[in-house]
Amino acid sequence: MPLYRLVPLAEPQSSNWDIAANRGEVVVRASSSGGARLVAAKAEAAMARRHDENDDINSIRASAFTDDKLYGVQTLSDSAYEPDGPDAVLDGLVDGHGNAGK
Repeated sequence: MPLYRLVPLAEPQSSNWDIAANRGEVVVRASSSGGARLVAAKAEAAMARRHDENDDINSIRASAFTDDKLYGVQTLSDSAYEPDGPDAVLDGLVDGHGNAGK
């Protein structure tokens, strides 16, 4: 399965970050680039649920990972990460505390 790196595109001072948190770079295993965005957004919502925040579908839709003005998606060809396995966040600061959404 392909591996993707989601990278922030907007400048840190951009007002676009007012609607969603900048979670830094994230490495995701998913079947497509759109799937990678969704996997990261779901992991972010799951981490928020651990901190008693809203975890419904609106949290996923509001995620910066789903906004192509905030995050770009790059295909990783040479990677230390295992390409075989289920859709998953493999690396990144998804919850803002150093915990990847595995």
